[in-house]
Amino acid sequence: SFVRVKETDLQIFTDCDIGELTTNAALMCRVQLEQYLEKRPEFLTSLNPLQQEEFAPPVVREMISASQAAGVGPMASVAGMIAEFVGKHLLERGCKEVIVENGGDIYIHREQEATIAIYAGESVLSNRVGLKIKKDRFPLGVCTSSGKIGHSLSFGEADSVTVLSFSTPLADAAATRLGNEVGMSGRGQKGIEDALSLASKIEGLEGVVVICDENLGAIGNVELVKL
Repeated sequence: SFVRVKETDLQIFTDCDIGELTTNAALMCRVQLEQYLEKRPEFLTSLNPLQQEEFAPPVVREMISASQAAGVGPMASVAGMIAEFVGKHLLERGCKEVIVENGGDIYIHREQEATIAIYAGESVLSNRVGLKIKKDRFPLGVCTSSGKIGHSLSFGEADSVTVLSFSTPLADAAATRLGNEVGMSGRGQKGIEDALSLASKIEGLEGVVVICDENLGAIGNVELVKL
């Protein structure tokens, strides 16, 4: 099913009747964020991590933590945060199989092995490489950033940077940061190597795959399959 709440556009696959559950969950997440933004508008625009605030809502605190770990502004984690919030809400209500996709950022919980295709724009590798994920690793965040696709702010040059983490907001923030790293280093193998070197220093990442033109690099607990 598809759920749209203001700028949030979710695609949801689940094994249970979700009714208004997803809309309500997305609203609950956004309300925490929007009320905080009224008090701290810099949260929306900062390209750098902000200080943690003890009395901020849980959603905001989690986004700040993710952005601090990845070295980006907190809004770089917003799509992953909403996907995870909605996905956890569905699991708590008794769903067993849940996939919530929010603009290329995915929160996934399955009771069987899954393969996720990597879309990498114009690259010859786009949709020809997939990530095989064993069922004991769920729930998991799988987030993809691109310097060339989508409307979120990116300074990168990679066709795609895909990050796996048990924290979906962290995966989202790290994908943005690593995509930017490819841009700073120039395209091709050098950019990929620099991004993977940085990825190894970000705590909480399970695995990273970077695609740039016909080049691919990966680090961490990643099983790639040919599609």
